[in-house]
Amino acid sequence: MPQLPDDFDAVAVRTWCSLALEALGRERAAIDAINVYPVPDGDTGTNLFLTVESARAAVEAVFAAHGAAPAGPDAASPVSTGPAAAEAVRAMAHGALIGARGNSGTILAQLLRGMAAVLADGGDADHLVRALAHAASAARRAVAHPVEGTILTVAAAAARAAGAVTPGSGLAAVAQAAHAGAAEALEETPGKLPVLGRAGVVDAGGQGLVTVLGALLETVTGRAPLHMPRQAPGPRLVSAEDLAAPAGECGGACASPVDGVVPGDGPAFEVIYLLEAEDVAVDRLRERLDTLGDSLVVVGGDGLWNVHVHVDDAGAAVEAGVEAGRPHRIRITHFGAARVQPHAEPAPRSVVVVVPGEELRGLCEEADAVTVLARPGKPPASGELVEAIRRAHAREVVLLPNDANLRHVAAVAAEQVRADGIRVAVIPTRAVVQGIAALAVHEPGRSFDEDVVAMTAAAGATRHAELAVAERQSWTTAGICQAGDILGLIDGDVAVIGADLPGTARTVLDRMLAAGGELVTLVLGEHVPDTLGDALEAYVREGHLAVDTTVYRGGHPGTPLLIGVE
Repeated sequence: MPQLPDDFDAVAVRTWCSLALEALGRERAAIDAINVYPVPDGDTGTNLFLTVESARAAVEAVFAAHGAAPAGPDAASPVSTGPAAAEAVRAMAHGALIGARGNSGTILAQLLRGMAAVLADGGDADHLVRALAHAASAARRAVAHPVEGTILTVAAAAARAAGAVTPGSGLAAVAQAAHAGAAEALEETPGKLPVLGRAGVVDAGGQGLVTVLGALLETVTGRAPLHMPRQAPGPRLVSAEDLAAPAGECGGACASPVDGVVPGDGPAFEVIYLLEAEDVAVDRLRERLDTLGDSLVVVGGDGLWNVHVHVDDAGAAVEAGVEAGRPHRIRITHFGAARVQPHAEPAPRSVVVVVPGEELRGLCEEADAVTVLARPGKPPASGELVEAIRRAHAREVVLLPNDANLRHVAAVAAEQVRADGIRVAVIPTRAVVQGIAALAVHEPGRSFDEDVVAMTAAAGATRHAELAVAERQSWTTAGICQAGDILGLIDGDVAVIGADLPGTARTVLDRMLAAGGELVTLVLGEHVPDTLGDALEAYVREGHLAVDTTVYRGGHPGTPLLIGVE
């Protein structure tokens, strides 16, 4: 069990980002389903996931720059090297800023930035209390017209609850109080925001913040929170009648688009962009955008800002950014409008495959698949998968992530492109050899469902193994390994500890083939000689006459050998 932090150091920042992303991945669809404010477009959970995904990627990049091993479920112990806490927490804030999506994602980015401004100076309980207070205040200032019953209300409640903790109680007490205060405030949001009360749901952005604070609590206590906030008396399906305000409810005095929000009402476009500009120019930009639309949130500082606004004139919103500085990463979404389809006729079906090396990329592209390269320590983000699916230009797409850690990322990408009218199936392949097996039985002439079933069955029937070099002494499921030992992992668990690559590979093959098999697939790593593949192919042939062997090159540089048995 990992050591729990008594100070919010760099490893704690890293752990928090990973746990928050995992939790948002689990709850993304549920949060999307209760998204009715400020626009009922069902993407709040997805936007929060993408924002935290960018934050985690930035933190992982900082750790990688310091030579620390990638984080993951197979890590034997905490990293021994890494960045300072200030560097990690600032990376988290910067990553969230540049990757913020949607209204709630942009506000969450400002919350993280506000926390980072304090935690960079210290990570004890007192600093965490002040960080939560500073974050809530900064987020409220970033919103042009703050509305109660939203993520801002939940953030303020978390800060107040944390501030009421007796000084000296420790990180766990502060995190527990913040989470409990946020959860209680979340349950009260339907009474503060009429559109939520009529729909019978809590605020989606607030629900996401409770999830993130739950990950913070798990980081400092080692235990996930047990309390799950209710979704106000529902949940139930939300109709236009639910969302529409009774006549005269506002009396003409509504200062924000709270009541009478129905799909299609309000501004037509959501405009988001990063902006390089001076503070004075950003002040003028806020005034200009406030006259153009609503849901205005401008977060950032130090010359880099994330701008979010809902407008009818998207061009004017972008032009205002040009006048203020240099906008880039411009994203414009037309609420409720049919997306523009490419002029070329889409292909009936395509397969998108995540691959670990250039040579496997060529192999998959020969089979007419679209590939996404997974570089060591840099797994593809959901945006890369979305781009690949769209690049496939097909009505139906099968996605092969080939990594258990990409399951949530793949699900988010699939959900995004389904809004484009693309039918997507994610086959939960855990290793590239399973992806190769699935691709081998792909048949575009079949119906989509039949093809997905056949590919899923082929992947599921493929046991997978990986040979890796131990970096340090550690406990494994096969015993104690020393630095330099060869580890044989079968279906994700260390099953063999050996002294050399050929001998360990033979032992792994014997164990896998003891349960039967018809085909062995070997994927050689970047610096592994072809002679190893030849020797292992001969070894299989000698001991198992009925088993065929196929050898490919193109694994990760740090993974000498991948094995699949069908």
